[in-house]
Amino acid sequence: MNAGSEAPRAPRRAYRYFEYVMAVFVAVLLISNVASSKFLVLGPFTFDGGTILFPLSYIFGDILTEVYGYVGSRKVIWTGFACTALMAVVFMLVGALPPAPGWTGQDAYMTILGMTPRIVLASLIAYWAGEFSNSFVLAKMKIWTRGRFLWARTIGSTIVGEGVDTVLFVLIAFFGVVSSPLLRSVMLSNYVFKVGMEALATPVTYAITNWLKRAEREDYYDYHTDFSPFH
Repeated sequence: MNAGSEAPRAPRRAYRYFEYVMAVFVAVLLISNVASSKFLVLGPFTFDGGTILFPLSYIFGDILTEVYGYVGSRKVIWTGFACTALMAVVFMLVGALPPAPGWTGQDAYMTILGMTPRIVLASLIAYWAGEFSNSFVLAKMKIWTRGRFLWARTIGSTIVGEGVDTVLFVLIAFFGVVSSPLLRSVMLSNYVFKVGMEALATPVTYAITNWLKRAEREDYYDYHTDFSPFH
């Protein structure tokens, strides 16, 4: 090695199940975005259809950060961001192209998949800010609690992350489009439902997290992590 040259970095450790967790995370994200085109009522809650599945992305986000650390979670968040952006661009492009003669499904396509730029922008900004907030809070709480009280970390990080996500998405996507009462109802219902789902899923989160820690022989602590999303 020449004098003054930089020592080669050790190769990043390979994990057995990281890619599978990432694949499920991205699948949940994409499906929930498509399902968000429908508003529905379930008991006392009024929310978009994606809310039924979207909380799973935060559960998997918690699992990723808890096992693989903020760096692993950051990689998955950016992957999900890129896939969502690609999906939105393709849907909008296909919707803008003229339909074939005799095909009568254009209106139905535009109703379900014809994402407007405003909805796309809201979804991407809210997802990006919410997921990074969730991962950051969980990683910091893990250090503060010295790895104890996983339930407090998962629920606490979700309270912050889902709050950021819900407020940004609803305001950017629907402010000035729907009435204020519906806006408040959707925002509150989304938030309460998502956080409630995270709390109810705590036993499942414990089971998957503990299994992954044993299988991967990893329990990452972000003591020296650069928490910039852009690093």
